[in-house]
Amino acid sequence: MPDGKLWAISDLHVAYEENRKIVEGLRPESPDDWLIVAGDVGELMADITWALELLAGRYARVIWTPGNHELWTPKDDPVQLRGEARYRHIVELCRGMGVLTPEDPYARWTGPGGPLVIAPLFLLYDYSWRTPGARTKEQALEEAYDTGVVCSDEFLLHPDPYPSRDAWCRARVAATGQRLAACDPEVPLVLANHYPLVREPTDILRFPQFAQWCGTDLTADWHLRFPTHTMVYGHLHIPRSTRHDGVPFEEVSVGYPREWQRPGHPRNVPRQIAPVP
Repeated sequence: MPDGKLWAISDLHVAYEENRKIVEGLRPESPDDWLIVAGDVGELMADITWALELLAGRYARVIWTPGNHELWTPKDDPVQLRGEARYRHIVELCRGMGVLTPEDPYARWTGPGGPLVIAPLFLLYDYSWRTPGARTKEQALEEAYDTGVVCSDEFLLHPDPYPSRDAWCRARVAATGQRLAACDPEVPLVLANHYPLVREPTDILRFPQFAQWCGTDLTADWHLRFPTHTMVYGHLHIPRSTRHDGVPFEEVSVGYPREWQRPGHPRNVPRQIAPVP
């Protein structure tokens, strides 16, 4: 049995030099340590490759799932792929580095705290986490534009070949749900997604209009429907540990320098997932 630990981190945002130094300083405690990277490594393909290649060379296993930033198509990126094609391109890059993705067989952690199955999820969002006054997606977006709280995904994350980001989300949720249902129910799952599976973590957002870009109601019962050991997520840039229906949820984001450099910021990532500390 390997003598290591399972760790998780997200939102590395290595376009920032300060964050790049954090990634350069990440090192396993043991040669058997695994690392989950729950999205938002960077925007440019070169930055994504640099970070994942560095981590894959240090950890026994790296497991990645995309955030929204990896799926952006910035004008200054030589790789101008959009939507599904961009995602599949990163998947192939990861496979070349030995990094596992949501398109690969789920890995089985047999170290301390195991056995566990690590399931990286790529689910997106469908604008269902709206404020009480917005009954439709159109109303939610209108409210967001009126208040000036608009996610850059609206301009940079293209859903091609799907007609919309929410359509892409629904397709991913349907396929992923079937895959999880086929897993051995006797082996607990670590569900790793860029977004939380339930809406409650977004209740503390400073701007509630932003929640519509943070997940979907379609996964609200997944932590109960499937035998979940821990749910790992990022995106909110509010690193903390919570429980929902008794299931641990770990927000493991680094965030932007202006956030983690604030006095009192916990900076408690990467987070140990197994064995439970």
